[in-house]
Amino acid sequence: MPTDTAEPGPRGGVLRHDRSPDAVGRVASLGLTTPQDVFGLRRSAQQAAAAVALDQQDQVRLATALSELGRDRLGCRGLEVVFGLDTSAQPMALVITFVWIGGPPPAKETLDLAAKLVRVEHETGAAVSRIVVTQPLPAPGLTATDLRARLVKVLAGGARSTEADDLRAQTRDLVATLEETRAQREELLRLNEELEETNRGVLALYSELTQELETTNSGVLALHSELEDKRHQLLEASEAKTRFWTNISHELRTPVNSVVALSALLLAPSSPSLTGDQREQVDLIASSGRTLLSLVNDLLDVAKAEAGHLDIHPQPVDLRLLFAHLGTLLLSSPNPDQVTLVTPGLEQQPSLVTDETLLTRILRNLLSNALKFTERGEVRLDVAVDPEPSPRALLFTVTDTGVGIPADELGRVFEAFYQVRGPHQKGRPGTGLGLPYARTLTELLGGSLTLTSTAGVGTRVQVRLPDLGREPAQEPDSGGSDHAR
Repeated sequence: MPTDTAEPGPRGGVLRHDRSPDAVGRVASLGLTTPQDVFGLRRSAQQAAAAVALDQQDQVRLATALSELGRDRLGCRGLEVVFGLDTSAQPMALVITFVWIGGPPPAKETLDLAAKLVRVEHETGAAVSRIVVTQPLPAPGLTATDLRARLVKVLAGGARSTEADDLRAQTRDLVATLEETRAQREELLRLNEELEETNRGVLALYSELTQELETTNSGVLALHSELEDKRHQLLEASEAKTRFWTNISHELRTPVNSVVALSALLLAPSSPSLTGDQREQVDLIASSGRTLLSLVNDLLDVAKAEAGHLDIHPQPVDLRLLFAHLGTLLLSSPNPDQVTLVTPGLEQQPSLVTDETLLTRILRNLLSNALKFTERGEVRLDVAVDPEPSPRALLFTVTDTGVGIPADELGRVFEAFYQVRGPHQKGRPGTGLGLPYARTLTELLGGSLTLTSTAGVGTRVQVRLPDLGREPAQEPDSGGSDHAR
């Protein structure tokens, strides 16, 4: 159904269009089915606005209007958002069309809010309904072909976003808008003081602009209040998750300890003798109990760390004893005859003041993970003093010749409970907590953990830990020779 409209644009003046939505060159389309899709729509709108050279304020206006319209239409059958380029308009315009089938009409409050930010046209049909958003483009020196190529590039893959990402982006936009609004108001005040004596007409213009700014500020404050409410909801959800992990871990720990203890009692030499089958079954119970207990302990530690209840006890660490203890991990490796565990030698090692228990857990998790997914070759642990002089820190590096991690999975390996799927998992049970747990403990100690990997070649994990003691004199890197266990 063609539309012929003439109405004020968001900045004054008249924008006239005599066209149907199908006359606009289609660039990309997005489906809206979940709240995450609305967050992705906001991100896509900002990227598209930046690609066609809109200024920061217009980017925020467009992204905010599309986000509110998408949230209002969410749930409508067949909802789709189509990005297009109208090259017949003067100036050229970016056109975004919401299309859906049936359902209730858009809320008047939503349309009014969007109309304050961009040009909006609403069309209700017997079968298909539309909302068309039009944004004129400045784009000096850019041809229609250039603009289309830019839009295709930024919209081709869509934009993935989470609610937390959207809240952070909106907060940054609001802060920038508030700062720009404050600067504009101060400039208007200064100009008014200079011109008031010579031109009374400027006073009327100033009053009009001030009223517009106050209206904008009221909208910004309302959005800010909504963001604060959502932030509090996220905090409450995070606290509830932490309480759940802590409580369930405590509740599970008692029966699991009983299973492990009773299994050990049945296997003790002083207990009545068991048949071969019975001993094998009790061994399986004991092994499963220990695995479950390790998982429960990891869950409890992660919950404590996230809640800030995991205490740190810095003290001087004897790295030689620590490395000797970690060397025994090879005994539990799935392939002890084909994998070599290389740790630093027993000669003098750099000094370090940190929480020895947490450091041991970090390195044990990283080495266990490397041994689990290395069928042949070596797993190596190296330590060196960070060349950056201040603050003093040590670098612990774990490298392996294992299966590696595909490039498209690297962004998710630090998500709790996430495991890279594939044939390499066969016979290698795990929880997906090793890497997230190690990173959480590292950050708790004031350090950082980075990972690089190549599928089929191996993985390298580096932990940078600051020295929590007094700043000592610069000492040489005493990595020394290595020895294999």
